[in-house]
Amino acid sequence: MKKEVFAIRLARITFVCILVLSFLALTACSPVKPEGQLTLQRGTFTFAMSGLYKPFNYHETEKGSRLTGFDVDIGKALAKEMGLRPNPVAVPWETIIAGLQMRKYDAIIGSMGITNKRKKAVNFTDPYYRSGAQIFVAKENLSIRSADDLKGKTIGVVKATTFKDVALEYSSDIVEYTSDITALQDLPTGRVDAVITDRAVGLYAMSKMNFLIKDIDTPLTEDEMGIAIHKGDRELRQKLNQALEQIIKDGTYEKISYRYFNRNILRTTTDENNKE
Repeated sequence: MKKEVFAIRLARITFVCILVLSFLALTACSPVKPEGQLTLQRGTFTFAMSGLYKPFNYHETEKGSRLTGFDVDIGKALAKEMGLRPNPVAVPWETIIAGLQMRKYDAIIGSMGITNKRKKAVNFTDPYYRSGAQIFVAKENLSIRSADDLKGKTIGVVKATTFKDVALEYSSDIVEYTSDITALQDLPTGRVDAVITDRAVGLYAMSKMNFLIKDIDTPLTEDEMGIAIHKGDRELRQKLNQALEQIIKDGTYEKISYRYFNRNILRTTTDENNKE
């Protein structure tokens, strides 16, 4: 009887040992993604964006043949500086952070504002441009000269953006749009008195698309846009910051910025005024 009990116990111990050893073996063989694995091991810098935010990132043709825009050009310049091949990809904005956390790409270069909430999920590089909520009106409009003149006026904004919250501080008469371009196009028609949108988007429409609009006063807010990376990629963050510093120093950044906006969008409004 004692021998049978001993045999059963021995069998159980052996079984447990086998399970533990199997677990350890599987763990040791499981691929663990080290810092910057996608970039450093494959030689390709894959960066994500929505592809729906002209002029920052968008498809060059209606068929969506190629991603282009300010974000894309900055990403390519950074990749070149780091000795890597650029690979821009378009993904839905609502899942873009989740994709980064799952390491589907190395970084997000998609005009993402640096916020405390986002910092809990990702790390950011130094800002690669500065913008903010800007008031735009029709070029011939003389009744709106500052934010105080927005009271009671009809203001256009894009749906589900922070610009609506800003607009509601001045007026309850809000018209919502699906795109910034459509909203800005409505200014000369008189459907809306003003549009509040990203400063750089409006400046692009003025300088490159010849919209008959103008910006009013200084931005209502000032936001810094950063390149988002995985929380664990400290080495990649350092490399990106170094590359960003270099393309700013050698004039590459300013060349790209002037291509789209006829000005350096890394500078703040205060910087521009002091320069003038």
